[in-house]
Amino acid sequence: MENSHKEAKVRLEVSQYIKSLSTSQDVQEVTDTLRKLVSYLDTESHEEISPSEREEFNRTQYTGILKFLLSNLKTNRLHILTSAQCSELWDGMFLRGPPDQALLVLMDYIVSSSPSAGLDKVVGVLERYLQSGRLAALLWSRCQGSFSPDSPQLRETLLGRLVSLPDLTANRLHPHNRPLFLPDQYYPLLARVLSTTLERTCQALRDKQDCSLSFVAQLLGKACMQGHSEHMFKELVPRLSTHTRSDMVWQRVCWRLMEDVPERWMESVVTGLVQAVEGPWALSRIMGNIVVKNKKAQFVITHKLLLLQYKYETRAVRSLVGYLAQDRERRPLLVQVLRSLCQTWANSSAVRHTPVEQQLYLSRALLLCLGLLSESELQELRPELLQCMLGGMQCHLDSSVVRVRRAGMIVGECLSARLDAGGPRLKFQYEEDEEARELLSMMEPLPAEGAVPHDRPSPLQNNQRSETKERSSPEVITPQTSSLPPADQDCDSELDSDDDLTPYDMSEDKEMTKATPPLYLRDCLEALLTSEDPEKVELSLRAAAGLVRKNVSTAREVSVQLTKVLLHLENKYNLPGFLSQRQAAMIALTDMVTEFLTTEFYSLNYSLRQRLDILEVLALSAQELSEPITEKNRPTQGNQPVSTVMPLDPSDAPLHWQKVVERRIQSKTRRFAKGVAQPPASACPNRFAPVAGFFFFPLLRSYDRPQVTFDLLGSDHLVLGRLIHTLGLLMHLAVNAPVATQMGRSLLDFVWAVRYHADQVVRRGVLFAICSVFLSMPNPNLLSELSDHLLETRAWLADVAERDPDSDCRSLAMQCLVMLEKSLKAGLEHPTMALQP
Repeated sequence: MENSHKEAKVRLEVSQYIKSLSTSQDVQEVTDTLRKLVSYLDTESHEEISPSEREEFNRTQYTGILKFLLSNLKTNRLHILTSAQCSELWDGMFLRGPPDQALLVLMDYIVSSSPSAGLDKVVGVLERYLQSGRLAALLWSRCQGSFSPDSPQLRETLLGRLVSLPDLTANRLHPHNRPLFLPDQYYPLLARVLSTTLERTCQALRDKQDCSLSFVAQLLGKACMQGHSEHMFKELVPRLSTHTRSDMVWQRVCWRLMEDVPERWMESVVTGLVQAVEGPWALSRIMGNIVVKNKKAQFVITHKLLLLQYKYETRAVRSLVGYLAQDRERRPLLVQVLRSLCQTWANSSAVRHTPVEQQLYLSRALLLCLGLLSESELQELRPELLQCMLGGMQCHLDSSVVRVRRAGMIVGECLSARLDAGGPRLKFQYEEDEEARELLSMMEPLPAEGAVPHDRPSPLQNNQRSETKERSSPEVITPQTSSLPPADQDCDSELDSDDDLTPYDMSEDKEMTKATPPLYLRDCLEALLTSEDPEKVELSLRAAAGLVRKNVSTAREVSVQLTKVLLHLENKYNLPGFLSQRQAAMIALTDMVTEFLTTEFYSLNYSLRQRLDILEVLALSAQELSEPITEKNRPTQGNQPVSTVMPLDPSDAPLHWQKVVERRIQSKTRRFAKGVAQPPASACPNRFAPVAGFFFFPLLRSYDRPQVTFDLLGSDHLVLGRLIHTLGLLMHLAVNAPVATQMGRSLLDFVWAVRYHADQVVRRGVLFAICSVFLSMPNPNLLSELSDHLLETRAWLADVAERDPDSDCRSLAMQCLVMLEKSLKAGLEHPTMALQP
């Protein structure tokens, strides 16, 4: 009965105040009324208002008063108040009451109003609201144990207004938005307010007061879910890491905060925290054993972040794996993660169908887990690790991508060394670049917390080291310093000085050799075929290309035999430049044995390396034939000798004196260049165009016929990718040739059958070949000859550009689409271009 009496009394007084504000034009009356309303919000007011009446006012009347004040903005009643009175009384109504109700009313007005002076006034109040610490009051009011529960709809609305404030204000105020409402300033402010609330919570727990972190956890989860985790954790993580280092209450508060995050937002919070935290120790102190208690967090940490997504830095992966290894309850999950990584890493389908970046990411995670295993866990996982090493290495070494093969070698070496520490170590030969060194560093133990990594020394340590080096380093010793007395030194220097002797020029000297280079091509062939002398073989290999180009008639007679010898020649003596010299000799022979090479490519008794050599030689020979012929010994104008001055002949016609002087000046002047140094290049025929078909079409003859040692469409996908790339290069070199149209149609028919190949090298070759077709075929012929393929090709290229796992394939597909659009546009704009002379 007493509560209803107080409720009626407060409602009656408030209705009188509203009536007074609605009708009065007296400044004193308006200010007095506003002061009485403010007194309900001010606990230190001199007005005789009981706490129960204040509570009743805040619960039932406060929101209505705020809406009434905002509705009177349109009647322009604020002009009767001074700026100081308006700031103290009118603004004070929004800055002293329940912060959640004030925020909702202000945001509702901003969202539903059009640009006006009233909107500017409300925006200014909202800015003061954020600057005066009302957000901290709002969060703390929701954390106190005495807070009465509200409806889920009201809580969701309040969370939405808090998290979406920058978006809502930007939509209404753009382009005159306030800097404080921008994401770069608002979300760090929200994170600092959240940290302050956690600090007050810790203090309340020490004072044995009950607190709830449910609303704060929901606020953090919703902000991270909307993509603002970077701004939030950039402010939160350093504070939480510092406070939890030595305070157990802070650790318990952080653990409770993580446990109260709703499951639908747990992934965003965990992902943002893992990326922002420095080291597994800080992550363990902040997250606690959430990975054991929450199934969604466990799935995200042990499966999604380590097996499915691969965009995170190595630092984040190291923090994740180290976090699992920090606690006894979490170590079974480390073993579980390692088992999953081994199964995925050794899966041949995953190696073929996943991007290189993801495979390297899995390799780093696998090595990190392997380095943190204890001896008992290692013995438990020994069968799985052996199976992973054998099967996974085979899958990776069979790959045609160098980075994948090298990752397989490094992981195989580390697995072998970890499984059999005392036995012989497995060692591969590979190039050690930054990527390889990073993989090898995954096996190193985790540095202690606070230690500076070896690759990032602190500036203070650098300065100290330089100062110590300067202090401890002795003075520079001159070359004349020795243990002899000064007089003896002078004597010896005068007697033995060689300063006056001029050194002999030995730059043109040649090393004396027992063998002499062959002068005839048949002698060169015999030496390569039968000689066991390394020096003689080296000299013959060096001279082979020159002898072939010099003795064309003899070269035609022995061309096939010499090509066979060069194809099967091995570097038994480890000769320097062996591969380049052997390749140069085969290129010199190619125009004579083109038919032989293209036929032998599909023959038996050739290794994959020899077939790749054939393709490489054909491509380089075609490139050499397509280059224009230049006169190498043609002197340029700058190199011409200076003419001497000749006397005038009396029989010649008299010249003007200015011309005579100009001639003499020209004859006395030496010019290194005048105008264009070289004359413009003259047009010359493409030597590759007449023979392009002999290079191209035989390579398409037997690609679908598997042999005992060679299955082009089966396991030998590396040769298939190189073959398609070579055909694309031949197509490009045959530009404007009469046979280019036929070549393009045949090439498209060939690559269309393997466009969905599992190996990314083959798919790259297919896309390169299609690019070559679009570049080399004339636009009218492209439309007339390939019109039935273009629409399907365009749709396939769009699908590859969007969904292919390999980034290079996506990039090539985009380039193909651009070239196809240009070709189609040019062909439609100039349909008779090919008929013009």
